[in-house]
Amino acid sequence: MRPWKRLAWILIGVLAFNLAVVTPVQADQVEVEAEAYILMDADSGKVLLAKNEHKRLPPASMTKLMTMILAAQDLEEGKVTVKDKVVASEEAWKMGGSQIYLEPGEEMTFEDMMIAIAVGSANDACVAVAEHLEGTHQNFVDRMNRQAKMLGLKNSHFVNSYGLPAENHYSSAYDLAVMARYALQYPKILEYTSIKEYNLRQGEFKLFNTNKLLWWYEGTDGFKTGWTSEAKYCLTATAKRDGLRLIGVVMASPNQNGNHRDMMKLFNYGFAKYAFKSFFSQGSVCGVVQVGKGIKERVEVIAEEDVGSIVEKGQEKKITMEKRLPAYVDAPVVQGQKLGEIRVYNDGDLVKEVNLVAAEDIPRSGLLKEILKMLAETYLL
Repeated sequence: MRPWKRLAWILIGVLAFNLAVVTPVQADQVEVEAEAYILMDADSGKVLLAKNEHKRLPPASMTKLMTMILAAQDLEEGKVTVKDKVVASEEAWKMGGSQIYLEPGEEMTFEDMMIAIAVGSANDACVAVAEHLEGTHQNFVDRMNRQAKMLGLKNSHFVNSYGLPAENHYSSAYDLAVMARYALQYPKILEYTSIKEYNLRQGEFKLFNTNKLLWWYEGTDGFKTGWTSEAKYCLTATAKRDGLRLIGVVMASPNQNGNHRDMMKLFNYGFAKYAFKSFFSQGSVCGVVQVGKGIKERVEVIAEEDVGSIVEKGQEKKITMEKRLPAYVDAPVVQGQKLGEIRVYNDGDLVKEVNLVAAEDIPRSGLLKEILKMLAETYLL
C-alpha cells in the first residue's frame, strides 16, 4: 500500500466512529438471530443495517482478520516474501483448537502458513507467523492493538492473535466491518480467504474453508468465521455483485450455521435494495492529458479506484460525476502521478473523490529532439 493510502486510512480511522452515525434501517426489518450484526457498503463505509454494532463481544477466530492484515502489510512492504521459511516454535506446537498440528522446528512457507490461517483457521499457524514477523507473539499482539487504534476502533482489544477466549479480548460488529473494509486494500487477503480447499504438506493434509458462503452464496469471496462456546457462531464476510460490494458481520448467532444463515439474510437485503452505479472501474482509462517537453505528447490517465456510488435501486439518476483534468502538463510525468480527479455526487452532494493518475512515465525529451520537433513544425507550416 502506498504511504499516502496508509495515511488516508489512518484519517478514515479517526473519523470512523462519526461515520457510524448514519442511521441504519430498523433491526426488525430483517430476521437475524445474531446478538449483534452490521451490513456495510464496502465502497463508502455507509452502514446499511445494524443492531448492537458497537457492543463488545468475543470475536473468536474473526480475530485472525487483524492477524492477516498485519501479515499482508509486511508482504506488501517487502519485509517478508511468500516463499520465506517460517519455523514453528514450541509455543506454536502447544496451541489447541483449530490447528494444522505443527511440530516444533517444522518449516513451512509464509504463504502456506497464511493459507492455513485463512482457510483452516489454524491457531498454531497464527503463532508461527506472529513470531516470524515480530520476534514474539506478545510483540505481534501489541502491534495488533496499535493497528486497531490507527483505524479508530473504539471497541476492540486483542490479547492473542488467534481468538481463543481470554480476558479483555473483544471486538464489535462495527469494528470488524471497518477491519474488513481496510483488509480489502490488500489483494492477498481476498486471494487466501476465497480458497475453498487447499492441499498442505504435499497433499497429506487437506484444508476446507470454514466459510461455507463460498459454496452457498454467489459473489462471496472472504473473510473469516469464528466459533467458541463463549462467542457462539460468528462470521465476517464480503460479497460482490454487479459492482456492489457488501461487508457483513454477525456475532453470537446461537445455532450451528446460524452465522451463515444470518449473513445470507443480510446480503439478500443489501443486494435487493441497493445497486452500485459505476462510471469507470479501477484502472480504466478516463481521459488524456497533453504533455509538453516530453518524449511523448500525451499521457492517458486512469482511475485509482472504482468511480461510482451505492444508491437505492430506482434512484440511479441521482448519481452524477464531474471530471477535472488539466489540458496540459509539462514533462517529466511519473506513472501514478495525480493529474486530476473525478467527483461523484448523490443528488448534488459530494460522496466520493477519485484520483486520476498517469498511466505511464513520460520522461523529459532531450534538447536535440526539441530542436527537431520545432524544425518539423516550422516545415509543416
